[in-house]
Amino acid sequence: MDGFDLTGRVSVVTGGARGIGRACAEALAQAGASVALLDLDAGEAQTAAAALGSGSVSGSVPPSRGYACDVRDAAALRALMDTIEGDFGGIDHLVNNAGVQYVAPIDEFPQDKYELVRGVDLDGVFYATQAVWPHLVRRGGGRIVNIASVQGLLGSPFKAAYCAAKHGVIGLTKVTALEGAMLGITVNAICPGAVMTALVRNQAAGLAKSFGGGISEEDALERAFLEAMPTRRFIEPREVAALCVFLCSDLAKSITGAPIPIDGGWSAR
Repeated sequence: MDGFDLTGRVSVVTGGARGIGRACAEALAQAGASVALLDLDAGEAQTAAAALGSGSVSGSVPPSRGYACDVRDAAALRALMDTIEGDFGGIDHLVNNAGVQYVAPIDEFPQDKYELVRGVDLDGVFYATQAVWPHLVRRGGGRIVNIASVQGLLGSPFKAAYCAAKHGVIGLTKVTALEGAMLGITVNAICPGAVMTALVRNQAAGLAKSFGGGISEEDALERAFLEAMPTRRFIEPREVAALCVFLCSDLAKSITGAPIPIDGGWSAR
């Protein structure tokens, strides 16, 4: 469909070197967009960017670049958005994907870990949004897609920081959608359930411990995630990426301020 052709658009994806971020970057590039891929590690960002664009709808590989950035650094994000605009000629889409997780009971939750999760998962979304805003305005509009979580809609044991941050992302999504509506800027939040990425796999040991021990890491993942999802299967990153491309397309111009679950029925309970 013509509405999914993003040729000539420029997408910025945070946390784009792996997992959902990389899947989104790949899907956007395949739809014809040029991609500025941000990650903490410059080498990983550049390697991932170099691999994008195979099978693009435009018939050629759109230019893409990798950049190092910590989304907790507001000044660095502002400077980087200026650099990206200079490198690509403008910015049309921002995908706020960068995220971290830490699992522990609330009475044992370390303050530094709480601040880390909040800083990346919530503050980073605000800083990146604020940094890209004038660029979207100059472009005459654009798209912001925030990768939130089903745990921005519901609570989950042992994830105080993550749930608080992702609930905040959904609130921020609604505010920026209202402010962007007359500027041609749409802002939406994708709320995935359990997507099998390193972020999920790395929770296994902490979940097993938090459940009181005597449970394998695989059983802990199933108990924490799959038992909550009626479909009883992990979501593939490319499923989230396809929704991201749709939200960045012209066909989604009337969708804004929406938290959209892609969670195997988790939030329907």
